[in-house]
Amino acid sequence: MRLIVDGKPLETAARFPVIDPATGEAFTEAPLASVADLDLAVAAARRAFPGWAATPIDERAQAILAIADAIEAEKEALARILSSEQGKPVHGGAAGEIMGSVGWARATAGLRPEVDVIKDDDSVRVEVHRKPLGVVGSISPWNFPVMIAIWHIIPALLTGNTVVMKPSSYTPLTALRMVEIANAHLPPGVLNSVTGEGDIGRGMAEHPGIDKIVFTGSTPTGRSIMASGAANLKRLTLELGGNDAAIVLPDADVEKIAPKIFAKAFGNSGQICAALKRLYVHDSIHDALAEKLAEMARAAVVGAGSDPATQFGPVQNRMQFDLVRGLADDARAKGGKFLTGGEPIEGKGYFFPLSVVVDVTDGVRVVDEEQFGPILPIIRYSDPEDALARANANENGLGGSVWSSDVAAATALAMRLESGTAWVNDHASISPDAPFGGAKQSGVGTEFGLYGLEEYMQLQTVRVAKN
Repeated sequence: MRLIVDGKPLETAARFPVIDPATGEAFTEAPLASVADLDLAVAAARRAFPGWAATPIDERAQAILAIADAIEAEKEALARILSSEQGKPVHGGAAGEIMGSVGWARATAGLRPEVDVIKDDDSVRVEVHRKPLGVVGSISPWNFPVMIAIWHIIPALLTGNTVVMKPSSYTPLTALRMVEIANAHLPPGVLNSVTGEGDIGRGMAEHPGIDKIVFTGSTPTGRSIMASGAANLKRLTLELGGNDAAIVLPDADVEKIAPKIFAKAFGNSGQICAALKRLYVHDSIHDALAEKLAEMARAAVVGAGSDPATQFGPVQNRMQFDLVRGLADDARAKGGKFLTGGEPIEGKGYFFPLSVVVDVTDGVRVVDEEQFGPILPIIRYSDPEDALARANANENGLGGSVWSSDVAAATALAMRLESGTAWVNDHASISPDAPFGGAKQSGVGTEFGLYGLEEYMQLQTVRVAKN
């Protein structure tokens, strides 16, 4: 894969290994950008900005639709690359991410920002227009390398901004190929790619030529980006850590909700920002639901993404694998009982089984911290008000859910969750027309729909005197 700057491949002086999480070994290399390469990319984006901003939005949307078509045409090859570097199964996980990205791009291309008329009388007409910001820097994570890059890039392009994107160094390949594909349908410099570790991310956050950073990742890194971006008052959209709580009320139907809770906790091997990560279950149904979830986890097939039988892939990288293992060890040491899993799978790669742990509560690391892996702690409670208080006590507030046969009661309780999104009898479901963003330490700003589009634009009030 190559970096693309100003519409052309950019050769770098160095390369770095890309690890297959199913083996723990490098299977290829990727280009490693320097700070000088970043400067070239930003300069190209700045040159391209006036022309792209002046391009009618319908033409920009047509370019996005052409990009979506081109990505779909390569979906099988992209899914194979994605599986090799990220670990998710080729069929289902990786292919689903590619096609989800295509659908998301097409839906976003249909959005149109409004011109608001505040006043129009005999003396004055007051309009509020939305104009592009300039150059947007996208820093995307390793759990959904293509999907989240699309979330960042497509609204930026639609609203007339130009982009410099940096994928995670754990999973650079598919995102770089996506940028190559997109450049066949864009003017030179509109979409540029760089790669690297912390020096490139810091360079983007500090760069005076970048007007906005959109970042998905950890809360500590988000704080660092916010501090660095203060130098030129960068606009920021930060989708940060989550430790989403779910509260299961005593009237919930265990057989009905268990499959959905299982999917929302263990999808992508638990490596989803808004995955269900803490499950508070009423004492009266705790044991039945815990055992049902454990039964489903025991039956799950964990393996290499290239194996057609695989349902759940490995943890993506060694650092995250070690964190998950450490959380399991801590839970066990503090009295937690694993109904299934809890120990790494022997052999090569970063494989950890789907794990269900009970007899844990707040104060144990796997409850208090975001595991971002295939462990689900189930916490027993007797008073829903106590469960709500414990769910809200965490510093994170990305999402949360309530599960019950009484939808009205569940909705009332869900609206008291301190989270950017509250689900009822569901969790982690999102769509390109509904805003998504975190409360508390889970982020700044909003993504998706017209609300998310606003984040890429500057308001301009136009007052036209009539006298």
